[in-house]
Amino acid sequence: MTREAVAALRSGLPVVLPTDTVYGLCASPYSSAPCGRLYRLKGRAAVQPTALVAADLDALLECVPELRGRAAVIARALLPGPYTLVLPNPGRRFPWLNGADPEAIGVRVPELPEVSRAVVAALGAVAATSANLAGGPDPRTLGDVPQEILEGVGAAVDGGELPGTPSTVLDFTGPEPRVVREGAAAAAGALSRVRDALA
Repeated sequence: MTREAVAALRSGLPVVLPTDTVYGLCASPYSSAPCGRLYRLKGRAAVQPTALVAADLDALLECVPELRGRAAVIARALLPGPYTLVLPNPGRRFPWLNGADPEAIGVRVPELPEVSRAVVAALGAVAATSANLAGGPDPRTLGDVPQEILEGVGAAVDGGELPGTPSTVLDFTGPEPRVVREGAAAAAGALSRVRDALA
């Protein structure tokens, strides 16, 4: 199943993978066409950003080498973990993932199940969002993923039942951090860790 998912991603097709939080709809992030398929399959508006998910911090820094200094300190304080971090993107990398703001990029390094980690590591990173239709409930099991999505992907990996709460989203692009979404981990604790790391 790992080989099938990797082959699908490399051919430009989206796949469904279990993550540390919910089932994710993933695509190759390296060109706009696969990400466009992901957006159409989910029914996601183009102005909505989608996270870049890497297998580990080193892979993330290879994808977005501008994540140095303050941004790297923040990333190292919280990742890997159940967080999506919105960080400055001065190189305007992965513009097809950044929605209405090309100067910012959402990044994740989750504690992935082994099968998903192998898939993501084979590509270095994927674009990923919850494997639901826009506005729908977050899928805790593969059976919760809408049939329309399952019929449109190149592979779907069953990782059993997941926690079911999406990642906590924190925006560090402004002068003060902003909690975009309270999710799988308490935002207050994460912000405290970041303050300590930056002190």
